[in-house]
Amino acid sequence: MQRANIAVFCEQNQVALENKNNPIIAGWMHGDEPDNAQLLGKGKGYGPPIPPATILRAYQRLHSAEPSRPVMLNLGLGVAWDGWHGRGVRSNHPAEYPEYLKGCDIVSFDIYPVVHDSPEVAGKLEFVARGVERLAGWTRGQKPVWTCIECTHIGNPDARATPQQVRSEVWMALIRGACGLIYFVHQFKPSFREAALLDDPEMLAAVTDLNRQIRELAPALNSPTIENRLTVQSSDSPARVAALVKRCGDTVYLFAV
Repeated sequence: MQRANIAVFCEQNQVALENKNNPIIAGWMHGDEPDNAQLLGKGKGYGPPIPPATILRAYQRLHSAEPSRPVMLNLGLGVAWDGWHGRGVRSNHPAEYPEYLKGCDIVSFDIYPVVHDSPEVAGKLEFVARGVERLAGWTRGQKPVWTCIECTHIGNPDARATPQQVRSEVWMALIRGACGLIYFVHQFKPSFREAALLDDPEMLAAVTDLNRQIRELAPALNSPTIENRLTVQSSDSPARVAALVKRCGDTVYLFAV
């Protein structure tokens, strides 16, 4: 990462603290997906998720040890899908998520609809939008919301998002309030590839172009939203269209998906 000049969010371990003056460290991370059921070890199966109060205490320790950098918390599918069985005994308990958000400066979540194996989620890209909306609401717009985006087979050898689907997921997230993206570039099936995105010329080109477009539009996306200036109607009545109006300088931008 240092050689490539890529900033990193990392665990705040002894090595990181010994290098805390290194500008390559952009922030600290909690352990991934603490809202999911946690392995008990030694063949004992899974226990409950890590309680929100534990996350808050960990956040306070991280800030106490090194207060100059933000702490990121990445949550799991339960942000967008109440029925996610991977939360164990806390499935269908979304009310505790606002408590988790007290333990971070930046919040993210992951759900990968195209490759998902549950018929409740598979192919329903709107779960990405739903998760972002919920996080933005739970934080009352006071904390940055990021989201993870699928772009490989991940663990499903029979499915992979197309470049068009990736683009849709990204713009669904941005229009609903996300200000950061994490591309899940790894693949576990049909074979393990650490950086599968880099081995897929079509997807790599699409993601590269999408990122370029987002950077170019960043001044508009980061400008204040113009409220109550737009009405959206769809000829497909069940469809939900999200739209966003921004003004940057003398130009008005309309984003819709």
